[in-house]
Amino acid sequence: MDFARARLNMVEGQLRPNKVTDPRILAAMLDLPRELFLPAEKRAMAYLDEDIPLGGGRALVEPMVLARLVQAAEVEEDSRVQVIAAGAGYGAALLARLARSVVALEAPGEAVERLRAALAAIGARGVRVVGGPVTEGWAAEAPYDAILIEGAVETVPEVILAQLVEGGRLVTVEASGRPGVLGTAVRLVRLAGTVTRVPLFDAGTPLLPEFRRKRGFVF
Repeated sequence: MDFARARLNMVEGQLRPNKVTDPRILAAMLDLPRELFLPAEKRAMAYLDEDIPLGGGRALVEPMVLARLVQAAEVEEDSRVQVIAAGAGYGAALLARLARSVVALEAPGEAVERLRAALAAIGARGVRVVGGPVTEGWAAEAPYDAILIEGAVETVPEVILAQLVEGGRLVTVEASGRPGVLGTAVRLVRLAGTVTRVPLFDAGTPLLPEFRRKRGFVF
């Protein structure tokens, strides 16, 4: 398979027609080998306009959705960024092309080792891989200018929002919680101790199991 051609088709056919306008993001996604973040048997699917399941509650997020989330995060060259539930590592690798530094958080154990190996395999620089509960974020290196939760959530814990600088942005997809109903990509901005929610676009991104809202007991 001609992966370079597939990357070009992704940029021209999926990103540009869908409001991805930041030239840095377009250039990075044209260059970054998305296929290397998948197991060999799934690499032919790397440039499809859909989410690709990875197991363990993770997915390689659809290119357009990820690109628009990153664009909404407004990452600059001097930004400090955290990627939560970093999964295969593609989002962290993309942000490393745009920001000063990236902390990539995954659940401890095998998930962290896979993430570290994937990023090392492509020579990603400026990314620190850490292991811990993804619903708590990585406060040790806070505050961050931007946070990406790489998957859908039903709720964003306050402990994560508290890790943003004043004016910092968190981007993710809010799951609808209803079967067959798309979620909403959102940008959450922390200002003066409050959080402003800005809806962006519809997205069917898979729900991260750790971010499922706890259900109350009903008689």
